[in-house]
Amino acid sequence: MRDELAGFTIGVTADRRRDELAALLQRRGARVVLAPALRIVPLADDTDLREATRACLAHPPDVLMANTGIGMRGWLEAAEGWGLAEPLRGTLGRAYVVSRGPKATGAIRAAGLREHWSPASESCDEVVEHLVRRGVAGQVVALQLHGDRQPECTEALVSAGATVIEVPVYRWAPPADPAPLHRLIDLVAGRLVDAVTFTSAPAAEALLRAAGDRAETVLEALRGDVLAGCVGTVTAEPLVRRGVPVSAPSRARLGALVRTIVEELPRRTVSVKAAGHVLTLRGHAAVVDGELRPLAPAPMAVLRALAAAPGKVLSRTALLRTLPRGADEHAVEMAVARLRVGLKAPRVVQTVVKRGYRLRVD
Repeated sequence: MRDELAGFTIGVTADRRRDELAALLQRRGARVVLAPALRIVPLADDTDLREATRACLAHPPDVLMANTGIGMRGWLEAAEGWGLAEPLRGTLGRAYVVSRGPKATGAIRAAGLREHWSPASESCDEVVEHLVRRGVAGQVVALQLHGDRQPECTEALVSAGATVIEVPVYRWAPPADPAPLHRLIDLVAGRLVDAVTFTSAPAAEALLRAAGDRAETVLEALRGDVLAGCVGTVTAEPLVRRGVPVSAPSRARLGALVRTIVEELPRRTVSVKAAGHVLTLRGHAAVVDGELRPLAPAPMAVLRALAAAPGKVLSRTALLRTLPRGADEHAVEMAVARLRVGLKAPRVVQTVVKRGYRLRVD
């Protein structure tokens, strides 16, 4: 098939670039569930940001640690509104500038400044290690925060003898409408999506926090049937710490993340031969002899159960356990009937009188 992700359902937890990521996935045939886990709240009028800016002007930093492109742009735009943009640019232009990644580098250059060093890993830890090795004792470090405070970075620099000015340019807040996120949590817990993408570590934390007492159920799904796709290793850290295997590209780019998913998801499919047909199971569809057959959740659940034990008879009671709560044995019969119609291969699922159903493998 031309569309590598056709038949797969993928959750997108990003906010700011969700449409871009969704378009990249949909272009490859995926069904996308948009569910921002967080939103960015700019702090252009925030007292703390203004005070941090004045602190940088009063005590010019020897080092600027630029974490994000949106953060650096927001800081300079806020300074423009206060009439402090030129003095701030002049002060930062005399500092040793460390940029955590390409987006921050782009913002630095757009402001007429230049970066002196950037880590290959795009990791805050590597930046701090570089600065400590270089020596920051007696120096002032302006730390442009990445959403929330980064106490581990600040403490490491302070321990090395630096004075740290934390610059809070924006903060993370819950999504304006939490309903899509809770819907995605339901889908993950029910293993009704094939993958979930994360573009920031706080988004991964936010999804688990929103899951509440179902967090462990969500983690179990992410450890098995649901692929966790992260834009980079920094984003993946909260999930890795909880034992979730993640797929992440070597370079933190949306396009690279999509390519990683394109490579990984088809490898996780189940293929079986039944009644002379080759069936490959995808998230919300089966590929029958190379043709995509979209299926509703209940028929898909029955097909997954039957494909897990080809040729074995599964009782209505056993199949009932795969369906949504509240279903009865009549719902199993309906799901099987819809499965046969959806597959357009009626002989694949065989009724075994008084026993149940099986995939016909003989």
